[in-house]
Amino acid sequence: MIYFDNSATTPIHPQALDAYVKTSQRIFGNPSSLHRLGVQANRLLQQARQQIAELLTVQPNEIVFTSGGTEGNNWIIKGTAYEKQNYGKHIIVSSIEHPSVSNTVEQLKSQGFEVTVLPVDHQGFVQVDALKQALRKDTILVSVMAVNNEIGSIQPIQAISEVLLDYPKIHFHVDAVQAIGQVPTSEWLTNRVDFATFSAHKFHGPRGIGFIYWKQGRKLTPLMAGGGQENNQRSGTENLPAIVAMAKALRLKFDQHTAKQNHVHSLKVALMEALKNCENVTLFSGDENFAAHILCFALVGIRGEVLVHALEEKEIFISTTSACSSRKHLASSTLHAMKVPNIEATSAVRISLDESNTMAEVEQFMIVFRQLQQKFAKVQG
Repeated sequence: MIYFDNSATTPIHPQALDAYVKTSQRIFGNPSSLHRLGVQANRLLQQARQQIAELLTVQPNEIVFTSGGTEGNNWIIKGTAYEKQNYGKHIIVSSIEHPSVSNTVEQLKSQGFEVTVLPVDHQGFVQVDALKQALRKDTILVSVMAVNNEIGSIQPIQAISEVLLDYPKIHFHVDAVQAIGQVPTSEWLTNRVDFATFSAHKFHGPRGIGFIYWKQGRKLTPLMAGGGQENNQRSGTENLPAIVAMAKALRLKFDQHTAKQNHVHSLKVALMEALKNCENVTLFSGDENFAAHILCFALVGIRGEVLVHALEEKEIFISTTSACSSRKHLASSTLHAMKVPNIEATSAVRISLDESNTMAEVEQFMIVFRQLQQKFAKVQG
């Protein structure tokens, strides 16, 4: 089996799974309980928070646990909207955001909020000049992802941060789900970023757990009321085994980061060079200013889901752009924002790599891909 769908989800690391199991079996107290079992659980909870904070070079009280990227994006966007609605109701997002951002602001529009959607250029990069023009006195939030989940374009977070230095009251949110462990933290977690979103299953942690970076001094309206966990910001008993496993997975992801990224980059370059020599193939992902782990391309004229299933029969697993929209058979929203012709957008597929992938897998993929390309050419006539 060749698994090239790591942007959809990654297999849990054996050491992270071991941490999950051991915590479940041995540390079963509620972190909010006053007795020693609760104190023991709370101590482990805070250790995990400390570990994550150190990896991101932030303060432990700036890490808040969630169920994953979707909850984090919803909370930051809605929490900002409700907290700051007396100051303004204008929100700015990019045209290539994940559905957990784009659909969330659509919900807010029905509640009287106004949303400006920033365009991207033909390569999928947010236009910073458009942001400058979109800013208003009543703007309360700017939300731009760090790495696009469909084509891998690394967004100009540093340039946007510089623009927003002149607007200190505006919340700046970055969806960093596809960036953490893939792109140097300094490129997207700038001093001007107020909130960032993360999901453990993108870096070999468990599903259903994540966290947000929440800059000290910023305010959000809590969306989960209850017992007052997470400093009264996100109620609900903490999923301690998953949190501990997530911290372990993140530490492992950061170990030998440069060597891992160089390896993944070499795999992507090899795939790009091979695909460039194939007829009717269009590449949407580039090399410079693109994440090393994502490669989006189209075998023009063959719908993306057809190619995905044909490869699946050969035990090769890729996806059509975003996993969140693939089952709905939706063409890539990112490619449409880039004004890619529909015949190419509906043919798009995504390979997403990991340090566990090998050059032998790349070579095998290309052998199978060329065979399928010839088969499709005969059928098309």
